[in-house]
Amino acid sequence: MPDLLSHPSSLMAGALILDGLLGEPKHWHPLVGFGHWAAWVERHSYAPSRLRGVLALVMTLAPPVGTSVILSHLAHGWGTAFSLWALYFALGLRSLHDHVRPICQALDRQDDKAARRATAAIVSRDEATLAILPATCESVLENGNDGVFGALFWFWVGGAPGVILYRLANTLDATWGYKSARYLHFGWAAARFDDILNWVPARLTALTYALLGEFPQALACWHQQAPLWDSPNAGPVMAAGAGSLKIRLGGRAQYGGVWHERPRLGCGHTPQRNDIDRTLNLVRHGALLWILVAVSVTWMPALWHLFTHA
Repeated sequence: MPDLLSHPSSLMAGALILDGLLGEPKHWHPLVGFGHWAAWVERHSYAPSRLRGVLALVMTLAPPVGTSVILSHLAHGWGTAFSLWALYFALGLRSLHDHVRPICQALDRQDDKAARRATAAIVSRDEATLAILPATCESVLENGNDGVFGALFWFWVGGAPGVILYRLANTLDATWGYKSARYLHFGWAAARFDDILNWVPARLTALTYALLGEFPQALACWHQQAPLWDSPNAGPVMAAGAGSLKIRLGGRAQYGGVWHERPRLGCGHTPQRNDIDRTLNLVRHGALLWILVAVSVTWMPALWHLFTHA
């Protein structure tokens, strides 16, 4: 039984509870320190070339991931404690709710300006022209994969080193993965590496969204609409999520003063205020489903063994 308590499924459940109780740390967040480290590597290695970007990616990730391999194998329970700590810091379910709450509160008091400002803080679209409700739903669905399901998947696969590698790769993609003049070549490796790490989790996330809502519509939207989206991972996640909720997302949006004609995602009605809550519930229920499945796969055989040999 003690081995079961240190099993990834048990640690996943524990980390999700900690995330729900404590939320994102306000001080001394490890990603802040990693951001400083990534900035130092960029200053000392930058050049507008893909090769230099690959070298910078390896230089940035190797020390923290290598350290996590050592710490996760410490004896006397310290390795287990470190693994729980690592997943807790990587999870963003409570953070997702905390970032969306100001939008909902502003909408509830009919303060469109405050709602628009709060929405602009979580999406990359221009504040003056963004559609608050669709943009918020899109952000929740996409970040459900990046901040919840992707972290759980890589922890299950690779323990603390796996989830730390995944979370740091996300951070580098958000820092260097832009198609700007500075990062088009230098950030290419970070963007591609993040795409690779997210390929399987994104499709499991899309399947999870489909299972918890309108299954046939979700699968149809995933199959028909996702290939049209520019991101190979955000497309399946948002298309399946929108289809599952029977809402329409995507469409025209302005980034940096330039209008982009994005494909339409989903089906049904234009998002309403309650659809934000429905989208958050989809992510939350999906996380609970993953934990339930993981714990069942781990504990049921052990309990059956105890029962049959009692």
